[in-house]
Amino acid sequence: MSDILMLGQNFVALFLESAPWLLLGLLVAGIMHELVPVTFLERHMGNNSVGAITKAAVIGAPLPLCSCGVIPAALGLRRSGASTPSTISFLVSTPETGVDSVSVSYALLGPLYAIVRPIAAIVSAIYAGIMVRLFNHAPVAKASTHDDGHGHRSSTSQSTCCSSKAEVIKVEINQYSCCDSTTVNASPVKEDTCCSGEAKADAPAHAGVFSTGVAKLGQVVNYASGKLLDDIVKWLLIGLALAAAIKTWVPTDFLTQWGDGVIAMLVMAVIGIPMYICATASTPLAVGFLAAGLSPGAVLVFLMAGPATNVSTMGMIKQEMGSKTLVTYLFSVVSASIAFGYLVNWAVSAFSLQGLIKTEGALHQHGADVQAIYALCAVVLAGLIVRLYIKKISALNRVKHESSHCCG
Repeated sequence: MSDILMLGQNFVALFLESAPWLLLGLLVAGIMHELVPVTFLERHMGNNSVGAITKAAVIGAPLPLCSCGVIPAALGLRRSGASTPSTISFLVSTPETGVDSVSVSYALLGPLYAIVRPIAAIVSAIYAGIMVRLFNHAPVAKASTHDDGHGHRSSTSQSTCCSSKAEVIKVEINQYSCCDSTTVNASPVKEDTCCSGEAKADAPAHAGVFSTGVAKLGQVVNYASGKLLDDIVKWLLIGLALAAAIKTWVPTDFLTQWGDGVIAMLVMAVIGIPMYICATASTPLAVGFLAAGLSPGAVLVFLMAGPATNVSTMGMIKQEMGSKTLVTYLFSVVSASIAFGYLVNWAVSAFSLQGLIKTEGALHQHGADVQAIYALCAVVLAGLIVRLYIKKISALNRVKHESSHCCG
């Protein structure tokens, strides 16, 4: 019973820690989807060139998004025109480092890690993008869909009221307004429809910048808290639950008993990959690993592989880009982290860099004011998730009611 209680406490703690970053990621994704021109993304990240992959890595590296916040941001980037290799490059570099994690690394681990972490993040991201480019020639086949400009996609094939209930439920959930609605029997919108009427009524010639900004903000919030959150919430909860289980039942001794070498690095990669931990939160753990006897290189493997991916990220990649891309992505993350681990071990030994590494430090604690902000963000995120599932249940009940009349 005590283990179950501890599991619940760890889940809540992880949810609290990830909530503000996830909300930030949703907001960034919504802004990118609604405000960033598709032509801009296509010009800079819309192809498979090494230049586009490099730009994605450099753009993602300083962003303060962790392994949870990067998921909606990358999803929004992908659906706004970024190529698969560029999206993978962004997914690797963004959570591995950031302006916040660099400062924490300097304070807790010393200048060596503060320098190596951002360099390793950018190089490994470019490497992962190039690997995807080389071994994933064909883009993932998507169902023939139509994007209405607000992130709502509908099948172009017609269906009756007795068609797949899952498809109808998805349609029902995404109906934010008359113009945003996606009907099962999709047909071209004529000029005299309600949507065109709304556009004429709501957008007079003298409409000001303020009203336009408010409308755009509403579109950002609708997309981020609706369609995008719906796409990631399942993997988000699965990832948090698995991370809580690892934190509850995998003792630190298990992680530190391997010392150094390739076995230790592989163990740190295998343990780090499913964990739901951001670059900043992984730093205090790295301090403990160093103090317990892990080599600097093995610790770097954890610092790279842990934040770079988790169950939620893997689920999103498989869903959006396919299993082949997922395998290539995981291989790239593991091989790059181990290579940098060996490089750091060699550099520390060859140039006597132990003085640039701290082996002791205090765990990062949030102040009372910051903790209150984290709690507020957790409440907001939980409310959005509950709201989403209430809409799903309502849509399911509505579909059952309509199908009983239509098909009965």
